[in-house]
Amino acid sequence: MVFRDDECRVRTDHAPANFAAIKHMAQNLLRNAPGKSSLRSSRKAAGWDDDFLASLVVR
Repeated sequence: MVFRDDECRVRTDHAPANFAAIKHMAQNLLRNAPGKSSLRSSRKAAGWDDDFLASLVVR
């Protein structure tokens, strides 16, 4: 429930499958983040710190 999936309003055509794929990729990047922080705190850190976000993507 890191991305609050229950509140997602995407329900038509191919959009649910596309968003699910993007969410899985984002969660995998966050799981591989350095340190022992939770997915939620890693997601917040990526939103606050551009250097941390870049380190997730470049890895």
